[in-house]
Amino acid sequence: MDHNIAKIRHDYQLKGLHEDDLNADPLIQFKLWFDEVVKSGISELNAMLLSTVSASRPSARIVLLKDLDQRGFSFFTNYESKKGAEMAANPQVALTFFWKEFERQVRVEGLVEKVSPEESSEYFAVRPRGSQIGAWASAQSEHIPNRAFLENKTRELEQKFEGQEVPRPPHWGGYRVIPDYMEFWQGRPSRLHDRLAYSKQADGSWKIERLSP
Repeated sequence: MDHNIAKIRHDYQLKGLHEDDLNADPLIQFKLWFDEVVKSGISELNAMLLSTVSASRPSARIVLLKDLDQRGFSFFTNYESKKGAEMAANPQVALTFFWKEFERQVRVEGLVEKVSPEESSEYFAVRPRGSQIGAWASAQSEHIPNRAFLENKTRELEQKFEGQEVPRPPHWGGYRVIPDYMEFWQGRPSRLHDRLAYSKQADGSWKIERLSP
């Protein structure tokens, strides 16, 4: 073992998290924490780890949160990508947010569904043109021979759509994660962290419980 790695540690001391601090609705509580992060000006604050499960193994990657409402957490991607295929086969997914500047983590578990075509087209229309072209150029997760292949494909599409709006590809759109479990983690000294978990009940209400760190 590399003992230099083993010595890496940070004692979390910013603040605690108590039951009285929490909103009864975890999506509102997430918005309160997210608003604090937004005001801080840190970069990539909407980055989240999306975890999916295939028939043989789990898979995880960073995606960007693009919308949040009382229905859940939305992001956009290629439906034909590896994660798209895995979500089609098993809609049980997990999200993880980590904001080190705040010594906070949020875990989300639930079902994923596609957003409406109208929502996907609305978001696609406000993407930078380069990103719109990229959605057509990239057959996400498929093998390509080299970087030049992708760049040539991009140039071809730039010429194809020159002087016109770029339409949304049929294979590209949004997903929404509808949570049934959310956990709010606040780092504390000596690894005695605060962990408060919300579990959705049959009647639609949320049960809040403290977990041992």
